[in-house]
Amino acid sequence: MDHAASQRAQDVLADQLPAPIRRLADIAFDYGWSWRPEGEALWRSVDPELWDACGRNPVRLLRLAAPAALARAAADPALRAAMDRLADALDAARAAPARATPAGTRDAPVAFLCAEYAIHASLPIYSGGLGVLAGDLLKEASDRAVPLVAVGLLYRRGYFHQRLDPSGLQHEYWTVVPPQQLPLERAVDAAGAPVAIEVPLRGHAVHAAVWRAQVGAVPLYLLDSDVPENAPIDRFVTSQLYVGDREYRLMQYALLGVGAVRALAALGIRPGVFHLNEGHPALAALELARDALARGETLERAVGEVRRRIVFTTHTPVAAGNETYAPADVVSVLGPWLRTLGIEPAAALALGRPPGTSDDAPFGMTDLALRTSRAANGVSRRHAEVSRELWARHWPGLPAAEVPIAAVTNGVHLPTWMAEPMRALLARHLGPEWTAHPEDPARWAGVEELPDEELWAVRCRLRADLVAFARARSISDRLARGEPIAYVERADRAFDPAVLTVGFARRVASYKRLHLLVADPARALALLAGPHPMQVVMAGKAHPRDEGAKAIVQRIFELKGEPNVAERVVYLEDHDMEMARKLVAGCDVWVNLPRPPQEASGTSGMKAALNGGLDLSVLDGWWCEAFDGRNGWAIRSEPGPDEAAQDARDAAALYDLLEREVVPLFYDRDAAGVPRAWLRQVKASLQSIGPRFITARTLEDYVAHVYSP
Repeated sequence: MDHAASQRAQDVLADQLPAPIRRLADIAFDYGWSWRPEGEALWRSVDPELWDACGRNPVRLLRLAAPAALARAAADPALRAAMDRLADALDAARAAPARATPAGTRDAPVAFLCAEYAIHASLPIYSGGLGVLAGDLLKEASDRAVPLVAVGLLYRRGYFHQRLDPSGLQHEYWTVVPPQQLPLERAVDAAGAPVAIEVPLRGHAVHAAVWRAQVGAVPLYLLDSDVPENAPIDRFVTSQLYVGDREYRLMQYALLGVGAVRALAALGIRPGVFHLNEGHPALAALELARDALARGETLERAVGEVRRRIVFTTHTPVAAGNETYAPADVVSVLGPWLRTLGIEPAAALALGRPPGTSDDAPFGMTDLALRTSRAANGVSRRHAEVSRELWARHWPGLPAAEVPIAAVTNGVHLPTWMAEPMRALLARHLGPEWTAHPEDPARWAGVEELPDEELWAVRCRLRADLVAFARARSISDRLARGEPIAYVERADRAFDPAVLTVGFARRVASYKRLHLLVADPARALALLAGPHPMQVVMAGKAHPRDEGAKAIVQRIFELKGEPNVAERVVYLEDHDMEMARKLVAGCDVWVNLPRPPQEASGTSGMKAALNGGLDLSVLDGWWCEAFDGRNGWAIRSEPGPDEAAQDARDAAALYDLLEREVVPLFYDRDAAGVPRAWLRQVKASLQSIGPRFITARTLEDYVAHVYSP
């Protein structure tokens, strides 16, 4: 499509490198390296300290590396051989013929539109689960040669960085990363000219450059309004992910939806299917209707034509999480653009609310997506049930059970989230063909026969790696907070590689109920002590405007002076994708405590399970369909009008499970020091969760049941 432009950037970078290692520039501009086992090792071998210091950004690494380091790399035959193998593999993946599917072709691919993407920590345009799911689907589409292109926004300030003070209060700061320092290239059209688009917002044109990130065989196009043609206010539109100001967010959503359609057209790409991942890009439907409206079709007929090309995934199971806008605010931002379509704003506004609603009712992005798509789905079976009830008003007279919102349960990208020691163990015992179709349960049958000693050795290694990481990060975090030196020194003794390790790391929001871990301080502290203790690692960011969530983290910090807490409890700051990979790999038990039914799916527990961790979760989201009584533990949370009483019941159930089942099972060892019963549960978890909750299965569901006409 525009590979030549990327090649120019690679050539510029390659010219700065010694001749024997110039193929490193090719690898640097393809994020396909990031989910191959040899990728991280290759970059680290160039300059390990600089690799960490530059945020694991290969373009910055190669530009900042000292001539002596590059010369050493060029003289290393093992490095050059690894470079050639990886470069050849990435070239082959990009050149592979697109898979023939009813959903799309190379000439008419699936266009995936989303507000955030978690591809790698060096591309900070994500905040949480929505972005991780999007990034994982792009990687899986590359692995499976599914013809897909993606469009998002380039947030130069990204999502915020987190710093906690000694009380646990969160402070936010942002850093600006110019696109020239990222593995990005300006997208160009067929004539080789850089592509730029404009969208009328607030009565004038807002311009955007189009950048491209290569995600294996999948191009990800990112729109950037920080260009000289724009006024300062308009340059800020794409600067920050989920900016707090509502008018700015509406402008972001307009640029995402309308801009995506215009950018793809400028690139000569004519998608067969548009996948709106959450309601943010829903305005794409009206932009797509432009041609039919220009032919004189009515809005109803134009939307009918467009509907055949749009599918929609909703991710938010509570009404308050689906943004709506007053009609006057929509007209203020979007009115001139709507009139360029040849329709009055009132006609478009009617599509953003349920049928029969009054003209002054709010306009909703999710409502618009539901009304302009031919297929809609939730991200777990339970979430689909909740969504059918939540959005039933769009199908008046239809029982909620018959509302056409299906379920495609989320999964995670196995090569990204399964740590290499576990991958190597399974490859040895399940055979070389195991990773070809990991969604096939038969491929996992051999897990039952894994030698306990080998499985336990892998788990101990992953836990030890996490302990080393947690110690180092705890020391730096506590020093940066200005903690007393004695408290900092205790971080150096934090965690024991032989102790049961429990993890809780995700976006901090009130409904996720992190506070249940310390709801009964006496019981919580007792679990940290004694001959069979546990240790806890926590991480997560609260939204900058969510004061209630910030207070939850402070409750955790209130216990930091209690016995054993400084050594056996850590809260790691600035949770990101790189940290998440270490946490889900090393924890023995992964805890999730959402208030049902507010967890649409959740995916962190899936990642932990792929690494031999066991889930202890409230029955909500994906865990409702995953838990079978043998593969982890479940809390049956009973909703009611008294949330405090519900919290007390669920906290008591959590402590009961930890005290009576989890801790005793982990420390029940035979003469060889192996916890046989624990490992039986680990194997049950791998076999039941492994094939079902990975993007290999998720993408196949989308191709077969959603994308196909």
